Amino acid sequence: MFSPAWRPGLKGRRMAAGKSKRTILVLSQVYVPDPAAVGQQMADAAEELARRGYTVRVLTSARGYDDPTVRYPARETRGGVAIVRLPFSSFGKKTILHRLMGQSIFLLQTLLRGCFTRHLSGILVSTSPPMCSIAAWIISFLRGVKMTYWIMDINPDQMIALGHLTEKSLPSRIFNGLNRRILSRADDVIVLDRFMADRINRKAGVSHKMTILPPWPLDDYLGVVAHDENPFRKEHGLIGKFVIMYSGNHGHSNPVTTVLQAALRLQDDEDLVFAFVGGGMGKQEVEQTIAEHRPGNIISLPYQPLESLRYSLSAADVHVVTVGESVVGVVHPCKIYGAMSVARPILLVAPDPCHVSDLVEPSGIGWHIQHGDLDTAVETIRRIRNTDRETLATMGQKARHIIKQRFSKTSLLGQFSDVVERGL
Repeated sequence: MFSPAWRPGLKGRRMAAGKSKRTILVLSQVYVPDPAAVGQQMADAAEELARRGYTVRVLTSARGYDDPTVRYPARETRGGVAIVRLPFSSFGKKTILHRLMGQSIFLLQTLLRGCFTRHLSGILVSTSPPMCSIAAWIISFLRGVKMTYWIMDINPDQMIALGHLTEKSLPSRIFNGLNRRILSRADDVIVLDRFMADRINRKAGVSHKMTILPPWPLDDYLGVVAHDENPFRKEHGLIGKFVIMYSGNHGHSNPVTTVLQAALRLQDDEDLVFAFVGGGMGKQEVEQTIAEHRPGNIISLPYQPLESLRYSLSAADVHVVTVGESVVGVVHPCKIYGAMSVARPILLVAPDPCHVSDLVEPSGIGWHIQHGDLDTAVETIRRIRNTDRETLATMGQKARHIIKQRFSKTSLLGQFSDVVERGL
């Protein structure tokens, strides 16, 4: 006979067996091993739901989001999650037309497959790509299942902010009409910060089913690496250098122009290096600056593999985080959480207030300058260079402590999964 102490475990296994007959469908054009952050976040969520006993099926693209020449297996299982990668679902981010083509084909394929998914109980979808939520809305309606809507950025607001659309244009009005219907249909809405919550509630009053949860850092791949033990610094000639790094997506929503211009003014400091790591449409500005000016203090590197992330992020002495002037509450750059996780101070270039200034300023873990204020940027970077190592280390440790206390993956992923699971 089993002892009484054994019975809860047996009950838990029976509950898990019941859950396994229920399928959660995850729709995301980006998924691991693609290096884009949204794919990593989706993978964490999918694997946690699979660990809780659900059958989790992911529909994603067979090609790289940033680089469509990269191909991934059509089918595989990762972390207990069944991944189906769809053809012709990504043509890169070269132009808006390329994006729309990939998104449209992806939408049609996910719609068809989602409608015929067996034992479907719920759908998890984000705003990457924006049109993917349309497929989730239709599948949810036709199948009568729960829809969890994870809002990582907001369109057409982003397109309007970047000058690609006007607020009263026909595409904007159509998109906003769809937004209201999708928000109305969603059973749970997850947003990343208070500014985003305000903007969404102005579109449709969904505060009663809204949860504010910032994205969690990739704890499994992060850790503090000392400079003298860091192979990344040796590989890229950074030994003995003071490194100011921007790492992640270089997009029009998070411009690096002010930092680039400051770097050109600071070429007299031979031990100061500005490293721009990652990809995206905004990376062209970095490459053009290097080609035109041939500065010795600016280096450009591609996205780093997840396995190397702790080394690349720890190679910096200070991390740059930027938020565009008009995109507060529209996008939520999550690179700050990775920088804080490796115990590095933050140089914020952004309007005030924003979700990053909410973190940086009250806690004293960095500096805040405005876009276009080049004189202040140069002065601030010189001041950072003259800050003693002990003070910088203390600021970094304070940042890491905040992550552990408020933004750990274990805590945030658990809360996120509770929301997705609620009502299934």
